[in-house]
Amino acid sequence: MSDERGVTHYDQMPIPPVEAHTTYFGAGVISLGVEYRLLDDAIAAASILEEAGGDADGGVHFNDRGVSIHVFGDVDDAQLEFLRFDCFDEDPHYHYVNWEKRSNQMVHIDPDAEGDSLVWTMERIRTRLGPMLVRAGAGEIAAALDPKLIEAVLLDVEKEAQRARLHHDEEAIRQAALGEESK
Repeated sequence: MSDERGVTHYDQMPIPPVEAHTTYFGAGVISLGVEYRLLDDAIAAASILEEAGGDADGGVHFNDRGVSIHVFGDVDDAQLEFLRFDCFDEDPHYHYVNWEKRSNQMVHIDPDAEGDSLVWTMERIRTRLGPMLVRAGAGEIAAALDPKLIEAVLLDVEKEAQRARLHHDEEAIRQAALGEESK
């Protein structure tokens, strides 16, 4: 369901990153994960069924792919994802993930207005990460951010994101997302 600000609210948490296909960069109280993701009906259904133990919504259809930048923070010795930037080919968007409220809000990125979603994402991480973390319910993490530590890893994050965008194995990614063994 969308509200007047163009935010889509989901009643379930987002599909978690596939660990085997995510590269992590520590930056003080946060870590950034870079992953090339595929999202299709089978992958979405597998994740929904795993999380909820129920049926996937047959009315929603997915077929997209691209680089995701995950923003994690440490809460009670667990790494929780608070922001995700899905720099997808067809529908680039980002998520605010609030664990206290168990909410997942998705906001679309207009590529005509904003340009390349990966470039836009890196600029948001550089300039708006604190306020975005606050909106996601991670105010304590936002207050403890060290901009120098974040800036120190961003070049490596950008390089990994560009590498993943250009060089990825879709079949291996699909198998991992579906929880299947490599052939």
